[in-house]
Amino acid sequence: MLEFIKDLWGFMKVRKKFWMLPVFLVLGLLGILVVFTEGSALSPFIYALF
Repeated sequence: MLEFIKDLWGFMKVRKKFWMLPVFLVLGLLGILVVFTEGSALSPFIYALF
């Protein structure tokens, strides 16, 4: 996983694609939110957002 992040950062640095960083951060945070709330009482509220 760490190697993937290093490769992604290297790609963005070389190709000057820094606009992609917020996109990946938001997608990662949403993914973490879904994973951590799948077994809790907050699940119906989180899934209602999507």
